[in-house]
Amino acid sequence: MATKPLPAHGTYARANGCPGYREPCKCEPCLNARRAGKKRQRVNRQLGRIPYRDASRARARLRELNQTMGWVAIAAAVDSSPAHMRQIASGRIPKIKHATHAKIMAVKPEPSGGQYIDATGSVRHCRALQALGHTAETIATAAGSARSRIVIVISGQQRIRRSLAMKIEVAYRALAEKEGTSTRSRNRAHREGWAPPGAWDDDTIDDPNAHPEWTGHCGTDRGWWLHSINDIPVCPPCETAHQQWKAERAHLSHKERWAELGRARAAASNRGATIAADARELLSYGVPVEQAAARLGVTRNHLQQELLRHPEDMEVAA
Repeated sequence: MATKPLPAHGTYARANGCPGYREPCKCEPCLNARRAGKKRQRVNRQLGRIPYRDASRARARLRELNQTMGWVAIAAAVDSSPAHMRQIASGRIPKIKHATHAKIMAVKPEPSGGQYIDATGSVRHCRALQALGHTAETIATAAGSARSRIVIVISGQQRIRRSLAMKIEVAYRALAEKEGTSTRSRNRAHREGWAPPGAWDDDTIDDPNAHPEWTGHCGTDRGWWLHSINDIPVCPPCETAHQQWKAERAHLSHKERWAELGRARAAASNRGATIAADARELLSYGVPVEQAAARLGVTRNHLQQELLRHPEDMEVAA
């Protein structure tokens, strides 16, 4: 274990020593520093100056800084230790020196690669790439990381370092538009219900409360039928919507209820193929994908999903 360096001669810390660890220094510069320090303490006591202040503001500032910086980076900026910063932030140290307070308040937030952050977005990025057929080895190579780290992220790790999350995002942008070659990865993603890149928006993939948009109608009964027809794992919002749809029609007779179910399924079964066919016609005239999606009243991701689910040769055969 590394030994902490001694304070410089001529400082109060070197002159005062540390009971049980370091003897007081008797050199002339240290004795002068000790006398000056004791004098300051007497003057401050006589004038009613309190050497410590409430740590509430510093505590709030530290928690704000910790949103983008790790404790090591914060401690380096304050010229203190990470343990000391964590104790202040947790409330275990209720009062701090004025100098420490000033240093904490002066720190400017800067993203730190070593900080641990929520891994929701990184887990979804890796699992989406697996749904495309990319292996953990392929993702690790694109991210410039180790395969073992990617495997842990895929398994659902809750927190990872910001630097690894940034590397995974780079790999996602490089591989999200490419089909992988691993059938095992695709099968696992289908079995586990992992959504592909097309089901996520860049603005929501990091949100723990967001759900993938598998069908363009997720959260509705139509979305549930699209899941069923296209053999897509049913997402929680669609399952909830379908159960509510059935509860609202519980008063119908058996025959009427089956008729309603048939109409709902028919309405959902034709829409995907129709969207794909109309989109290909628009694209053949040079209309950009974004504009084609807007004209058809769907999102760009949903349009791309329908084009994949309904190949052109299938439409011709139909």
